Amino acid sequence: MRAVRYDHPDAVALTERVQQEYVQRYGEPDLTPMDPAQFDPPGGLFLVCYLDGEPVATGGWRAQDAAGDGHEDGDAELKRMYVVPQARGRGLARRVLAELEASAAAAGRRRMVLETGELQPEAITLYTSCGYAPVAGFGVYRDAPLAVHLGRPLPAARALPERSEAR
Repeated sequence: MRAVRYDHPDAVALTERVQQEYVQRYGEPDLTPMDPAQFDPPGGLFLVCYLDGEPVATGGWRAQDAAGDGHEDGDAELKRMYVVPQARGRGLARRVLAELEASAAAAGRRRMVLETGELQPEAITLYTSCGYAPVAGFGVYRDAPLAVHLGRPLPAARALPERSEAR
């Protein structure tokens, strides 16, 4: 697994594949505006997972705060989780998700939120099995009839113990 920019060629290739999956399932790609800079640390992170040197899984988060679109202060929004069909069933999505949650918590984010859809039952199963529960709608699809909005609190990042100075 490697952190890359959202506009890295491997990230772009996998993002195009997930967009095609949305077209097959919903008739159109995800229309949510995306800016590669939103995934740059410390306000986000984008990961690509490799098997035998080939990019096979991806996911990222971007910081979101209350802005009238349904987000809450401290949110990290999960985006572009995807595993190529031939690599599914190996736990890659769970590994990417765990790494994204850990990095968002370390960045001070309080809650991970995501939107998926009723036509992606395998995604809903993954997220609910990882402790995600329904949250209020947000973003472009906040009122879409097939949209499913899920979230879960992130653990507070553990502060390093203060070092006492010798006097």
